[in-house]
Amino acid sequence: MKKWIITAAALMLSGTAAAQEKLQLEDIFTLEYASSPTIHPSGEWTVFVRQSMDINNDRKVGRLWASLPDGDIRPLTGSQGSESQPVWSPSGDRLAYVSTETGSPQVHIYWVDSGDSAAVTQLTQAPSGLSWSPDGSQIAFSMFTPKSQPAPVSLPGKPEGADWTAAPKYIDKGNYRYDGGGYAKDGHQQIYVIPATGGSPRQLTDEEFNHGGQLSWSPDSKHIFFSANRRDDAFRQPVNSEIYRLTLNNKGITAITDRDGPDGSPKVSPDGEKIAFTGYDDTKMSFQAANLYVMDLDGSDVELLTEDLDRGVTGFEWDSDSQGVYFTYDDNGIGQLARTTLNGEHTKLTDRVGGLSYARPYGGGDFSVAKDDRIAFTISNPMRPAELARWDDGDVQQLTRLNEDALAHKQLAKVEEINYKSSVDGIDLQGWIAYPPGFDKDKDYPLMLEIHGGPHTNYGPRFAAEIQLFAAAGYVVLYTNPRGSTSYGSDFANEIHHNYPSHDYNDLMDGVDAVINKGFIEEDELYVTGGSGGGVLTAWIVGHTDRFKAAVVAKPVINWYSFVLTADMYNFFYQYWFPGLPWENMEHYMKYSPISYVGNVTTPTMLLTGENDYRTPMSETEQYYQALKLKGVDTAMVRIQDSGHGIYARPSNLMNKVAYILHWFEKYQEKTK
Repeated sequence: MKKWIITAAALMLSGTAAAQEKLQLEDIFTLEYASSPTIHPSGEWTVFVRQSMDINNDRKVGRLWASLPDGDIRPLTGSQGSESQPVWSPSGDRLAYVSTETGSPQVHIYWVDSGDSAAVTQLTQAPSGLSWSPDGSQIAFSMFTPKSQPAPVSLPGKPEGADWTAAPKYIDKGNYRYDGGGYAKDGHQQIYVIPATGGSPRQLTDEEFNHGGQLSWSPDSKHIFFSANRRDDAFRQPVNSEIYRLTLNNKGITAITDRDGPDGSPKVSPDGEKIAFTGYDDTKMSFQAANLYVMDLDGSDVELLTEDLDRGVTGFEWDSDSQGVYFTYDDNGIGQLARTTLNGEHTKLTDRVGGLSYARPYGGGDFSVAKDDRIAFTISNPMRPAELARWDDGDVQQLTRLNEDALAHKQLAKVEEINYKSSVDGIDLQGWIAYPPGFDKDKDYPLMLEIHGGPHTNYGPRFAAEIQLFAAAGYVVLYTNPRGSTSYGSDFANEIHHNYPSHDYNDLMDGVDAVINKGFIEEDELYVTGGSGGGVLTAWIVGHTDRFKAAVVAKPVINWYSFVLTADMYNFFYQYWFPGLPWENMEHYMKYSPISYVGNVTTPTMLLTGENDYRTPMSETEQYYQALKLKGVDTAMVRIQDSGHGIYARPSNLMNKVAYILHWFEKYQEKTK
């Protein structure tokens, strides 16, 4: 049998013409993508955020650009700050957005007639959820508002000038730390308004709850609708939010929904008569699809618009005449844009929405609707990160080509769909194969299985830098949607309810066998990796089979008992992912924990996790690393610095992740030379 030796170093060399034609690690910093499109009310032009990678500061940076009627694109403000959250005023004469141009995130205004822009706030915290009043006189937003709590203990007797250690940190919050945010500060998210001409913000909420998210005004500009969980026992009911009406003149707050489940993202119709929102009746299942509803402004006459869809609604906008709602969802791994009437009759408009997750092929996309019902949206393409496109009465036109300079001359992996049957129960399964550049079906290649996280999410035919880099290194890469994945209906997603991992493992192995059966895979050169939920499944795989030559378990959970007692969302996980508290259900928790099967592991297994990961804490990685060491299995632990759960937030850390995975696999290929 042929051996195909692949080196991670090949991705970092540029000495030959052949190497230059393939994607390199350093190409991560050349990638760009479009996000947050906001189409002008006239429908003639669109402002969007052009996301790029700042190689000097190792950060993603957003700048506002405009796509003009003549097809040209150009920077809107020329600012050197990072810009985000563009929102048009009702008349389209001004654009509000957030920029760091002055040194910290502030609300800025761009005036269309003059092309001028300026900061109109001097805030101490970052604003979010910008929303114009219908009369264009005010802008609402939410902002974290500190409210210090004095320490319960103050030590006596400290001499003047004495150098004592810092005071202890006293924590009594339910949710006391968040992945990506660190340890929670004292305070809450509150709602404010400012005059659109600038001035001092007026705080409208002050109770000790988090208020914010989507803010939507009543047609008379006297009320703001928002979603929040204002229950005294919100810690015990973490998803049970309601929609509230906030009255500006007296700051009165009234709940207009009342059910067991989340009600969120309220948006008032253009005619001011209805509110559209998302939610579901909570059944404590691990996956529950978000539905689309409409109701009257007082919360009465609630109508479910997506009862027959069985897919989770990911975003929505009213149409201009208030007779329907545009919305997005994923179906069989594909991002869909559709319209529903207020009677619940759906029409699909396009199946090309997505592209925002440039590292791995996850779903997600943005769109915006003009008064003439033209739509700007981010378009998905397996060969490119998100670009800007326009939908106009059934015609789709791509408006940007942001990555041609970086990728047009590269040999990228061809991505092809694969369909196969489950060996467990015969259900249909879907995946995708990424072929190495220059693929020859008459040769044999190593196979890498790459597993998505979630577990309730989905992969699809979308651009993914990690997949492309693995393929550029010479691997055939398989990624699939095993049971538990979204976009195939609630029953398929909840096959793993209180049953994870289980037959999703078989689904993954069936995918590997389906690719091997195509005849171009070296069967003793199989490799596996995955992150988060994919890390769970990778650890489960090496505990249940020795068919893989090496594995990389990224940001995993390997002990559900310890996970629930250390993860940031522990009050959610024990209720929705498990039948109850860990100490009351120890047998169940340990049955599904990869650590319970570590005694079976013989596969060389590397662990890789962000140092500041609070979703799947580093302690999970450390447990498995030490268990593998005690077992005598070849292992290593990679602790990604300055990283939480989202490793790709820093471009260099995305490079680190790929480079270390390839290094580990190369190491065990070297042993077979």
